[in-house]
Amino acid sequence: MKKNSHFLILLLFVFLHASANVTLPTIFSDGMVLQRNANAKIWGWADPGEAITILTGWNGKEYKVTPNNQAYWSVEVMTPEAGGPFGITIKGYNEIQLKNILIGEVWICSGQSNMEMNAGWGIANGDAEVAKANYPDIHFFTVSKRASDSPQQDFPGSWTVCTPESMKRFSAVGYYFALRLREDLKGVPIGLISSNWGGTPAEIWMSEKTIAQNSVVQQAAAALKPSQWGPTEPGRAYNAMIHPLIGYRIAGVLWYQGESNIGSAVYDQTLGALINSWRNSWGYNFPFYYVQIAPYRYGEDHPGGAIIRDAQRKVQNTIPNTGMVVTSDISTIDDIHPKDKKTVGTRLANLALVDWYKTNNATVNGPLFKSTTVRNGKLYVAFNHAQGLYFKNKKTSLFEIAGTDGQFYPALAKIVGNEIALSAIKVPNPVHVRYAWKNTDQADLFNAAGLPASTFQSE
Repeated sequence: MKKNSHFLILLLFVFLHASANVTLPTIFSDGMVLQRNANAKIWGWADPGEAITILTGWNGKEYKVTPNNQAYWSVEVMTPEAGGPFGITIKGYNEIQLKNILIGEVWICSGQSNMEMNAGWGIANGDAEVAKANYPDIHFFTVSKRASDSPQQDFPGSWTVCTPESMKRFSAVGYYFALRLREDLKGVPIGLISSNWGGTPAEIWMSEKTIAQNSVVQQAAAALKPSQWGPTEPGRAYNAMIHPLIGYRIAGVLWYQGESNIGSAVYDQTLGALINSWRNSWGYNFPFYYVQIAPYRYGEDHPGGAIIRDAQRKVQNTIPNTGMVVTSDISTIDDIHPKDKKTVGTRLANLALVDWYKTNNATVNGPLFKSTTVRNGKLYVAFNHAQGLYFKNKKTSLFEIAGTDGQFYPALAKIVGNEIALSAIKVPNPVHVRYAWKNTDQADLFNAAGLPASTFQSE
């Protein structure tokens, strides 16, 4: 009996000692990338009242913090311009040494399978790109698929350096985004956090509280049907795959999703709510760049794909510091997973370089619907980013116009300066216009930068 009691005391001692150790979320691990020129938050858990010291290797500065009564602690450390590798030492009852830390630009890559899609899936020129993917200044973190009905504090994962092996399993869009970014930013490390789940609707990627506060989005969420590909209940992926990241300083977000919301008439409000949800969670209005879904055979008895594309177009007009890339010129209508991910990632990076980093002033948007006017029985359509308009095949059949009755007819289209003049015999008094309004319509209107016009319908 005495021997057993000694054994129990020993177990208790070991347990108490172990529970006192400082622990960190997995996002804080060897190889992580911290956002440059920022007050980067670092947090973890330890015994309440335990004295913890954080030593940052780039400047030798010490930060001291004490966990609260929930065993949680956090501290903000000032990061330098860019560089590395550096180390961070965290001391409590135990000591953690984090190595190979880079200081640079951190972006979250999220959405469904087109963002998740990697070179191993068979992207265009994937094998050639894999072979040369040795970039020590690009680091990846992949969040595992998981769902939860309550917000989580951590998830499994680790940072990896970009090598042919790691790149082959990472988001191809994210990878090409990083490649283009490093060209202009010259020597600044890039950290990418991939959190994706194929076949999932947007509603699972925002908090349940956000949905509950918006009756329109709430109704859309209630209409979702169960799926074999993943959860459809509100907040499930947000709780498990986004919430543990909140507070980790980022430059911005890349988003590629929408195919699983086909059928929604309010996707613009859904996506807008998601963007605001994330920004409110992080506490600042980071740039949010997203990909317009590509044409695909969703069914010819409805324009569901076109409606989502138009909804995505509207978001950049209503939510500040957002941007959209159009993909209807680089895809085939029989593949919901377009293989050309390089153009997508490059266009996203070009948006960031012009709008956020301001390293150049190139045109990075295709023609975007602006307004209409009626002159001499013709409907004239004006666009933003309309310099040098041209039709790919000299003419187009993608414009339709309607009168007050809302009945659309194919229109004869002619480029007049930076506008499109539209007319139809059956519509003597045109009021409305739409462009590329079939699910499979591929853009044929471009500007001088060679960028395609977005699907649109006038109000």
